[in-house]
Amino acid sequence: MPTRKLTQLALYTALSLAIFALESVIPPLAPIPGIKLGLANIITLVLLERYSPRDAFLVLLCRILLSALLFGQALSLLYSLAGGLAALLVQMCLRKRLGRRHLCLVGAFGGLFHNLGQLLAALLVTGTLGVLAYLPHLVLAGILAGLFTGLCASFLLQKLPPV
Repeated sequence: MPTRKLTQLALYTALSLAIFALESVIPPLAPIPGIKLGLANIITLVLLERYSPRDAFLVLLCRILLSALLFGQALSLLYSLAGGLAALLVQMCLRKRLGRRHLCLVGAFGGLFHNLGQLLAALLVTGTLGVLAYLPHLVLAGILAGLFTGLCASFLLQKLPPV
């Protein structure tokens, strides 16, 4: 990997980690566990547009590992990985089909699948179906948050200089 690209991806990683840290001090939007804006996903969406899915995966993985190491617990690593990878996979597939014009929809599906991935991880960890009671709330919150992050990524992409 060329040094320039490695440096740019490292900066995106640091930026997504800073956004994650900033969001972690914002009070919860709802009294339901797992509901937050997911602002670091803006960086993932930008990377999917400007770089390759592999690059987006590497930055996502670094951010998840570093955030778990710096701010979380071992269990938060599992939930973040499950949600982040599920979101990235669906966003990669949809971005190819929908393109930049529909980045809000790509973000919405990413938010939805992030929450579904985390819910599946919680189901496997706890072994109880009771966690599925959160499903309707997490579906709605994931779609709305994803629409917002997709919109933010669209605006950011318009302002960034070419790679």
